[in-house]
Amino acid sequence: MAVDVLLGLQWGDEGKGKIVDYLADKYDLVCRFQGGPNAGHTIVIGQTKYVLHTIPSGIFRSNITNVIGNGVVIDPITFKKELAKLDAAEVKYKKNLLVAKKAHLIVPTHRWLDVASEAAKGKAKIGSTLKGIGPTYMDKTGRNGLRVGDLFAADFREKYDALKAKHMGLLKGYPEVAFNIEEEEQEWFDSIEKLKEIPTIDCEYYVNQAIKDGKKILAEGAQGSMLDIDFGTYPFVTSSNTITAGVCTGLGIAPQQIAEVIGIVKAYCTRVGSGPFPTELHDDTGEKLRKIGHEFGATTGRPRRCGWNDIPQLKYTIMINGVTQLVITKLDVLDDFEKIYVSESYTIEGESNYQLPYDLNDSNIEPNYTEIQGWNSSLDQVESYDQLPKVAKDYIDKLEQMLDTPISMVSTGPERRKLLVR
Repeated sequence: MAVDVLLGLQWGDEGKGKIVDYLADKYDLVCRFQGGPNAGHTIVIGQTKYVLHTIPSGIFRSNITNVIGNGVVIDPITFKKELAKLDAAEVKYKKNLLVAKKAHLIVPTHRWLDVASEAAKGKAKIGSTLKGIGPTYMDKTGRNGLRVGDLFAADFREKYDALKAKHMGLLKGYPEVAFNIEEEEQEWFDSIEKLKEIPTIDCEYYVNQAIKDGKKILAEGAQGSMLDIDFGTYPFVTSSNTITAGVCTGLGIAPQQIAEVIGIVKAYCTRVGSGPFPTELHDDTGEKLRKIGHEFGATTGRPRRCGWNDIPQLKYTIMINGVTQLVITKLDVLDDFEKIYVSESYTIEGESNYQLPYDLNDSNIEPNYTEIQGWNSSLDQVESYDQLPKVAKDYIDKLEQMLDTPISMVSTGPERRKLLVR
């Protein structure tokens, strides 16, 4: 069997967790392949909401193996807190959660560096979640990071002390920020004992053997494609490859092993933190989207910037990911809108443009909107795609036509039952 991929096509927060949870029953393995605790995958089961930061979203299905791949960076403190919440919910994870030995560790001084670095940027802040993600990936590429497998090495403490000493030297070049290293280290060392209880694997061998054995695998992305380190709105991006290509390096599989690529898109668009956002609304409409959609970061709690969907941006991420099908989420947020708008092109320097410019940061972009009739009715009781109002289906048809990619599912709320298969 091959590997299917599920990822976000905007700036994150597209509703990936719910879709993974819904699809998980069709798979034997769900694997996170990049990112870290800056992810916030929200899943609502019954009346209970769960937010996962590191653990794959298939963890609530007892028959599924969940793999944290080598492309993920792990903060043991956050990881321990996640496990505690699963324990409280009586989720049995010890037999179906595995961690790649080659996954890198976020240490306390990584978070200290993150806070100090962002503070030093002043108005040029990139909107980091301050979780230590960037400094950890920097140490990974700098070839002196710590990995999960190092936890079991006889000289682990020496390796840790050497990395800490390097960080302390770097911190001298930044302004002072409040950070209690003694308390953080104590909690960190306590937390790694919990991490060591989870079975570790050679991820590349494990996943490739699962493929040979005919297992069905779903690779779960974090953040969104527009935050990709290479193809996102640089420098306002995350520190990993959030696109399909990241699956290969994040799990250790060959490109030909990838089959379906499922792209998740909100019925409108949001972004957290700094960076360009061509269709952002700075008016009452943007505030209305934020309020109805409860648009606040699952990880940071920060209010999300809101706007209309951007067709050139979506066609770009569909292209670079090789998307084969789309899922539209949060359609219900548009229930009370008389008119809906979609940007079909840009005007840049007086000329129409259907492609993203090299640098969105330095481009004066004016979106060219197409007006679409709203349905002005609640979708709360809709239980199948056929029950959607005709005008709502017209909007889905219009998106499918503009994006030239089939839309296979539509979500009308956070609950499991509110996912309409087309």
